[in-house]
Amino acid sequence: MISDAVYYDGYAATVSDPVPAGLTRLSNTRYTRKLTDAELNSFKTKIAMRVTIGALCDNYDRLGSVYLAMVPKNQPSYTTNDANVKRIEVGRYITPFMSKNRSPLEVPYTYDLSNMYSVFHNSTLRAAYDLYMELDVFGVPYAAQNEVAGCAGRIDVFSGTLTFFSSDAGITPPDDNTLVPILSYNKLNNYNSTDVTGETVRIVSFNLPNQVTNARFSVISTPHGANSGGEEYVRRQNYTYIDDVQMLTYTPGGISCEPFRVYNTQGNGIYGSSPRSFAEWTSWNNWCPGNSVPIRGFTIPTMTAGNHTLKHTIPTAVFNQQQGDVYLSVYMQGKSNGALSVTDVKTVDVSIYPNPTSDFVNIKSKSDVVSISLFGIDGRKLAENRGENRIDLSAYTAGVYFLNIVMKDGITFKHKIIKK
Repeated sequence: MISDAVYYDGYAATVSDPVPAGLTRLSNTRYTRKLTDAELNSFKTKIAMRVTIGALCDNYDRLGSVYLAMVPKNQPSYTTNDANVKRIEVGRYITPFMSKNRSPLEVPYTYDLSNMYSVFHNSTLRAAYDLYMELDVFGVPYAAQNEVAGCAGRIDVFSGTLTFFSSDAGITPPDDNTLVPILSYNKLNNYNSTDVTGETVRIVSFNLPNQVTNARFSVISTPHGANSGGEEYVRRQNYTYIDDVQMLTYTPGGISCEPFRVYNTQGNGIYGSSPRSFAEWTSWNNWCPGNSVPIRGFTIPTMTAGNHTLKHTIPTAVFNQQQGDVYLSVYMQGKSNGALSVTDVKTVDVSIYPNPTSDFVNIKSKSDVVSISLFGIDGRKLAENRGENRIDLSAYTAGVYFLNIVMKDGITFKHKIIKK
């Protein structure tokens, strides 16, 4: 799909260097290429994707992603911010600390994308959208300009190649006809107005026009923040809920990074000068420079037509010194009786604070609050406020309580509160 495309300084103005045939440069960090009908038709049931990143003049660990972009049919061009383009992140990776003067000069990342078979072959989707693959890697050359011989004055940071492989491997072709892009590389933190103060929460509403069976959710997330005590270095539990039911619990990391040491040819403080034990790696690492990011998931047998809410929370996230982010992507596939639809998705940012509290809990959102109901841990309703954006817990004993919050746009969700 993409062969040896050169990426440039992510902070610089977009370069005008020649672009490989068939590609479009969306920015210094991203290329896109349209899948032809012949290519789409050629995909068999077992699909693998390989990303290969080559060393140029960025010797640090950076983030990269692969996206499927659904562009309105016959639209001649698009931008990364085009509101008419639907996008899902299908893979994410972390570059190693690489020197272009030491072998190996490239690092491969592989993914099983057999779930994309039903997307690539869906005639209804292809009648409404042209399908593009985007390969993204963000890099900056400033350290390498001083530290890597031959990089002085250069702003080319990486090369990138995107390859697909497919075969008939005895797999029954899936018959999914619903695709819901819920979040794509969405930034979470807890130090601005968009997220919960002291607790990181993202709430998203999506509508299903028809009942969906075998609804499979794919989740990609990585915490970042390389400052002292940053989120990169502290492993924290993540929770994903659908309609207030906890569906996924995980803690990033938990593996040894030693298998990826070979690709980290530039000296760095992550790998150090000698191998580390499994216990040393798993005591702190959330991801490995030189490795792909796992795609986690869960399945719901049946989802009714209508509005649904996804909530992703990282209760213990600190974001020390108000730095760092968690990047979250989620999409859903399934089977419905209707035609394939790329459904409406609404992201609502809600701050619920303070938590824990000794008296009032405040709700802050651009969407008005219709009602707040307070429940005990036994499920008994204790109080309700309508048309107000806060509720008083001062009269209740210390312990765990639950808020049921209804927003003006129809989103309803529950949230746990601790009373001090």
